[in-house]
Amino acid sequence: MRTAPSPPLSRLLLSTADAVAAVRAGRSLTDALARVPAELRPGTQALAFRVLRALGAALVVRQALAPKTPPPVVDALLLSALALMWPGDDRAPYAEHTLVDQAVAAARDRAPAAAGFVNAVLRRFTREREAQVAAARHAPLAAFNHPLWWIERVKQDWPRQWQAILETSQRHPPMTLRVNARRCSGAAYQQRLAASGRAALRLEDPVFAGQALVLADPCPVGELPGFAEGDVSVQDAAAQRAAALLLGDVPSSGASGDAGPTRPPLRAGARVLDACAAPGGKTAQLLERADLDLLALDSDPQRLLRVQETLQRLHLRADLKCADARDPARWWDGRPFDAVLLDAPCTASGIVRRHPDVRWLRRPDDVVALSRVQGELLEALWPLVAPGGRLLYATCSVFRAEGADRIEAFLQRHAARGVSLDPASPGHLLPLADNGRSSGAPPEDGFFYALLRKT
Repeated sequence: MRTAPSPPLSRLLLSTADAVAAVRAGRSLTDALARVPAELRPGTQALAFRVLRALGAALVVRQALAPKTPPPVVDALLLSALALMWPGDDRAPYAEHTLVDQAVAAARDRAPAAAGFVNAVLRRFTREREAQVAAARHAPLAAFNHPLWWIERVKQDWPRQWQAILETSQRHPPMTLRVNARRCSGAAYQQRLAASGRAALRLEDPVFAGQALVLADPCPVGELPGFAEGDVSVQDAAAQRAAALLLGDVPSSGASGDAGPTRPPLRAGARVLDACAAPGGKTAQLLERADLDLLALDSDPQRLLRVQETLQRLHLRADLKCADARDPARWWDGRPFDAVLLDAPCTASGIVRRHPDVRWLRRPDDVVALSRVQGELLEALWPLVAPGGRLLYATCSVFRAEGADRIEAFLQRHAARGVSLDPASPGHLLPLADNGRSSGAPPEDGFFYALLRKT
């Protein structure tokens, strides 16, 4: 079978520059990639990820080499080329002279009058590389490749770990799998992977019930044995902790890691609400591990379709409803829930290694606005929890405003109303290697969990 020829690098650079320009204009990389022709999409995604991880450095160097900001299309092309030439831990995807030549060819195609300017800037960088890199690294924007406000917030929230958090955000994330407990054991699926030539580490923490595996080498989901049949899903280990916390089917360990008493698990048929369900990973995991009467709610009809597709692939069922969880009067039938999962909208500051565009999309005001939404969701959903029930609040954020500070404010407001923080609550799980998780496993995503009980 003859494979299609690879597209010219100049076309990929133009497509990458368009994606980077879209992100800088406020559109997500996912949305930008959806507009890319299918034959260019894989290469564009790979290059765009590299560019966005080095965009801060590229901005600093471009400012030094061309203080007057060029037109947007030229600027995006320059930034993309400079970022791809920035020295990193992994090998550059193309030789330097090839990148320069193809970037100039791309400029001739899109903005012919600027081709000489692009050539001059990039060739000057290659001549002065060592001095330019050394000078740029004195600027925090280039040293950490995050916006300055983001760097300052992480530094304020985590004064001892801030540099490690930012550095981890630059690394490639592991590909972690969740084996469908209704169809296969984690050990058996690990053997299936080995038979297909893929090595995987099974995570030993009991919170995963033996169903979490980390691939030694990532691969397309279509190459995973039984993926289409619903045997396995892709989900980071930090996100997989939600099910055990809400269901209460593992010993309590608490934030300190000390073993505690076994918490009573939810009964079979318990009434459960997944309040912000899309794209459906946590919804599916709950149903894989327990027989539940589950309502999956989301305010976006298109994202709710993704929940339905996920459940269909995994041979699972739940009630789905499109509604704003903050307005129960429009969707709640009056029957209380034994458990509520509130995976609240957040800045996604804990998963930027997977979504490198997030850091460039967010603004300081977003933290305030999203924290307000999180508070509204907590206030709206807490009355729906049955006496003796539980609510698991989760965000994929390392910002304290979306985690510890938000829950502390809620607990203070409801101190006299029968709410308590379960000792099993992990609190902030930082994306660092030395946080007491499974031995030998790579760092998990940044997350926050608080398990609230209605006493």
